[in-house]
Amino acid sequence: MITARTTTEYDVEAVRSDFPILRQMHSDNVPLVYLDNAATSQKPASVIEAIDTYYREYNANVHRGIHKLSEQATSAYEEARLKVRKFINAASKREILFTRGTTESINLVAQTWGRANLKAGDVVISTVMEHHSNIVPWQILAAEKGFTIRYVPVLPDGTLDLDYLGEVLSKEPVKLVTLMHVSNVLGTINPIEDVIAKAHKVGALVLVDGAQSVPHMTIDVQALDVDFFAFSGHKMLGPTGSGVLYGKRALLEAMPPWMGGGDMISSVKLTGSTWNDLPYKFEAGTPAIAEAIGLGYAIDYLTQIGLANIHQHERDIIGYALDRLREVPGLTVYGPTADQKGAVAAFTVEGIHAHDIAQLLDSEGIAVRAGHHCAMPLHEHLHVNATARASFYLYNTPAEVDALITALHNARKTFQL
Repeated sequence: MITARTTTEYDVEAVRSDFPILRQMHSDNVPLVYLDNAATSQKPASVIEAIDTYYREYNANVHRGIHKLSEQATSAYEEARLKVRKFINAASKREILFTRGTTESINLVAQTWGRANLKAGDVVISTVMEHHSNIVPWQILAAEKGFTIRYVPVLPDGTLDLDYLGEVLSKEPVKLVTLMHVSNVLGTINPIEDVIAKAHKVGALVLVDGAQSVPHMTIDVQALDVDFFAFSGHKMLGPTGSGVLYGKRALLEAMPPWMGGGDMISSVKLTGSTWNDLPYKFEAGTPAIAEAIGLGYAIDYLTQIGLANIHQHERDIIGYALDRLREVPGLTVYGPTADQKGAVAAFTVEGIHAHDIAQLLDSEGIAVRAGHHCAMPLHEHLHVNATARASFYLYNTPAEVDALITALHNARKTFQL
C-alpha cells in the first residue's frame, strides 16, 4: 500500500517509510545511506507486494489461455501497458513495447529500423557523453552496413556542443540522432526539444535514451514529437528486467520484427509466417509478466507522489549536495551547475582513487558508484580513469548528504591528505 502523501510540502520521511530496504542498518548500527540511484532504484512495498501477489495468486502465461488465471494475468499485464502509455502520454498503447530495459530497447531500434534503413553514405549522430548502450549497438551495425557515426562533443561546462550538431545536420545526410536525455555521469539535462526540432527539419529521426529522465521528471512524448524513447523500469522504482520502448506507430508498423517465436505471429506455415499487430509483433515469447506488473505499480506510486514534487525535491537535494561537496579539499565535481543537471554528482578526490573512495564510504554505510559508469569515452574526454558518483532520488535527505560529506572528510584523513 502507498502511504506517502502528496502535499505542497514534500514529506520525504513519509516517502522513506514506504521502502523496506531503507529501514535496515548497514552494519554495526550504521544506517544505510543509498546514493546509487542512477544505477538502480529501491522498490516501495507496493511494488514488492504486487509482484508477490502475482506469483502467489494468479501466476499464468498471458494472451494464450482462456482459464481464469491466464485471463487475470493478461488483464494485469495489459493494464501495466496502459499505465505506461498514460505516464508518458503516448497516443496509443500500441506504441508501447515492453523490453528488458533501455539497452534492449535501443538494440531493438538498431536491429529493426536501423538494419532496414541505414546504409553506406548515411550518417548517425550520437554524443560523447552516451552510455555504452547507445554507442555499441550503432558501432556494431555501422561495421556491417558502412554508415558513419558522428559524436557531438562535450563542452567544458558539461553541456553538448549544439553548434557542432547543427553543422553536421546542415551538411551531412543524417538519418538518425540518438542521444541521452540526462547524462548518467554529468547529470546534464540535454535540450532534447531543440535537438528533435532541428533533426526533423532535415528529415532525420530521433531516439532518446530516457533512462535517467523518466524516473525524475514529466515526459510527454507527443509534445516532444520524439520518434523513439527508451527507458528502464528498475531505475524508476520498478523491478529489474523491465523496460519500455516507445515508438511512433507508423514507424513501428513499418519496422520488421526483431525476434521470432510465439505471440509475435499472426500465422505460421512451413512456407512462411505473418506478423501479429502492434505491440505484440515485437514481443516474442513469454514476456516478463511479473516485471511489467511491478512496473505498473511503480508508475502508480510515482504518479501519486507527483513527478513535479519529485523533481523539485531532487533539485533541492542536488543543489545542497553540490554546495557541500565544495567544502571537501581536492574534490572536483564534473558536469554543469545545479540548474542544468539532474540529481547526479560524479566527482574525484585528489590523491584517492574512485574505487577507494567507494570502499571507504561503504565502510560508513554509504552506497555510491565508482568506475566509468558505462561511459568510457566520456571519461577519456574528462581525462580521468574513473569517478565516484552519488546519485539521489525521491527518498534521499539532506542528512544523507551531510553523512556523505563527513565520510569524504574521513576518507581524506585515512589517506593522510
